[in-house]
Amino acid sequence: MLEPALKTQLATYLERLTLPIELSASLDDSDASRELEALLGEIAALSALISVVRRDDAARRPSFEIRRAGSDVAVRFAGIPLGHEFSSLVLALLQVGGYPPKVAPQLLEQVRGLDGELNFETYFSLSCQNCPDVVQALNLMCVVNPRVRHVAIDGALFQPEVEAREILAVPSVYLNGELFGQGRMDLAQILAKLDGAAPAHAAARLDGQAPFDVLVVGGGPAGAAAAIYAARKGIRTGVVAERFGGQVLDTMGIENFVSVRETEGPRLAAALEAHVREYPVEILNLERAEALLPAREPGGLVEIRLAGGASLRSRSVVLSTGARWRSMNVPGEAEYRNRGVAYCPHCDGPLFKGKRVAVIGGGNSGVEAAIDLAGIASHVTLLEFDTRLRADEVLQRKLGSLTNVSVHLNAQTTEVLGDGRKVVGLDWRDRGTRELRRLELEGIFVQIGLLPNSEWLAGTLALSPRGEIVIDERGQTSLPGVYAAGDVTTVPYKQIIIAMGAGSTAALSAFDHLMRSSAPQATATVAAA
Repeated sequence: MLEPALKTQLATYLERLTLPIELSASLDDSDASRELEALLGEIAALSALISVVRRDDAARRPSFEIRRAGSDVAVRFAGIPLGHEFSSLVLALLQVGGYPPKVAPQLLEQVRGLDGELNFETYFSLSCQNCPDVVQALNLMCVVNPRVRHVAIDGALFQPEVEAREILAVPSVYLNGELFGQGRMDLAQILAKLDGAAPAHAAARLDGQAPFDVLVVGGGPAGAAAAIYAARKGIRTGVVAERFGGQVLDTMGIENFVSVRETEGPRLAAALEAHVREYPVEILNLERAEALLPAREPGGLVEIRLAGGASLRSRSVVLSTGARWRSMNVPGEAEYRNRGVAYCPHCDGPLFKGKRVAVIGGGNSGVEAAIDLAGIASHVTLLEFDTRLRADEVLQRKLGSLTNVSVHLNAQTTEVLGDGRKVVGLDWRDRGTRELRRLELEGIFVQIGLLPNSEWLAGTLALSPRGEIVIDERGQTSLPGVYAAGDVTTVPYKQIIIAMGAGSTAALSAFDHLMRSSAPQATATVAAA
C-alpha cells in the first residue's frame, strides 16, 4: 500500500521508538477497512515495538487507536490518515512510542495543567493543508495529558456524520460534543482558547520586553526574510505575528519558487520558521498589531501596540503584515462563512462531494478552483465580474474541456442565500442585461483576489488608494525608521519570491538607518575621548 520509498522513510523514523505501542483496529467489511487493515499491517512490520490487534469496539469503522502499551496514552484516527495527514500519523506513532515532542516547555506545562475531561473530535479532509496542524496539536495533548482524548475523523469517509452535524468547513473541532473552533489552529492557539487568562499573562510578559533594534511585524515570507537578514547583522531582532507563515499557510501547490521544483505552503512556512529560529530572533506568535506610534524624536523608539494590550518598542520597524482573501461584501456572505461560503477549495472541497457549487472569480485561482472542484462536485458554476476570464490560457482550455462546469461572464454576485443553517443558493446580476438570476447550490468558493492587512495603519503613514503601504525602492515608508515589505505594500507583483527579496531589502535598509542614526553619537563620543 505504501510506496517503497515512503516505507523506507517510515522505517527510519520508527527506529526512534523507545516504548511498545499497540494499533487497535475497528473494522467492517468495507473496502476502506481492508485498506486500513493493510496499512496497519505494513506499519507493524517495520518495527518490533509495534503490534496490531483487532477489537472492533469503536462506533466509527474503519478506525484505529494508537496506544502506549500498559498505559492510558492513546490517540485515535477514524479513517485512513494518508495524504496531508500521513505526517500526523507518523508523529502520533513516534510520540505515543516515547519520542519527545519538539514543543516549547511552557506549552507542555500548560497542557499538563489542564483540568477535567476534554474529549476532542476533529473533522479533516485528506486534501486540507490546514488540518494537520490541528490534528497534531490535539494528538500531542493526548500524549502529554491522559485526561485529553482526541479522535481525528476523515469527513469524506464519514459523510452521514458530517451532514448530520452540518459541517461545511475543515478542520472543524468539537469539544465534549460542542463546536470548539474551525480553521487552522496550532497548540498555542488551542491552549489560549481553553485558558481564558492566557492573553493577560502574555500581555504582562510582553510589556517587559527590552527595546528591539529591528522589530518585524508579520511572519510571512517577507517577515521571515527580514528577520534573518536583521539577525545576521548581530542586532536585537524580534518578529511579532498573528500566525507565523501568513497566507503561505493557505497555499496548496507552489511551483514557481526558484530552485525548488515544487512544494506546499505549510511545508515552506515550516521551513521559514525553522530558518528564523536558527538565529537569536524573539518570535512573538499569535499577537496582532493594532497601532503604530511613530518615534517622538529623531532616533527615538517606534512603538507597536498589540491587540492583547501589550506594547513593544524598537529603534526601527519592518511592516510585513501581508494580505488576506478579498470578500464579496454582499448580504449573507458573513452569516454563512464556514456554512457553505468557503475560501479554500483544497481544504473544504471534499465536503461538497456530489453537490452543486459556485466559484466566484475568473483569475488563475478561480479557474484552478473550478477545475479542482469539478472532480468532486456534481456541477460547478464559475461567475466572473469582467467580460472575460483573466486566467492563463492553459487553465482556460482545461476549464473548457470539463462537461460539468458552466461559466458566466459579466456576472455580479448580489446575495448569498441560506436557510438559517447553511447556504442554499446565490443571486447574481447579468451586468449587460441587468437581469437578476438565481442559482440553487450548496457551496460558494470565493476567489477574487487579496486585500492588504493595513487598516490598523490608516492615518499613521502613507497608504495608496488600494490601502497598500507606499514604499520606495529601499522599502522606506513615509515615517523615518519604518520600512515595509511584501504583499501589504505597493510592490507591483504579489509573489513569494518577490516578498522575500523585499523583506531582505527592508531589513538592510533598517540596519543602514540604525547605523546612520547612531553615527553622530559615536562621533561625539570619540571626540570627547
